Amino acid sequence: MQLTDDVLDRWEQIVKEVDKEHVPVECIGKVVFSLEGKKKKTINFKTLKRQNLTVDEIDQLVQRYIEDNEETIRNMEFILDVCAVAALVEPETNKLLKGIK
Repeated sequence: MQLTDDVLDRWEQIVKEVDKEHVPVECIGKVVFSLEGKKKKTINFKTLKRQNLTVDEIDQLVQRYIEDNEETIRNMEFILDVCAVAALVEPETNKLLKGIK
């Protein structure tokens, strides 16, 4: 499904307000780890998906990284994939709103 720039802009605003504690892996664009010594490590989910890794494989990769580096990880930030969120939610939203008009 192709989404217009206007729709993506609206979803960008919505996504910024989302509590990112419980987000499906399918909706994550990347995760940024803040490490000791002001270092950062980014795992880019979009790139891994383009390399044909499955959602389960990506999840395992992240879990393994966390386990292997738990002593040095200070923080994790999930960056959502706005296109994936919009593509997942927009059709259902449209169905719901269609009956209201």
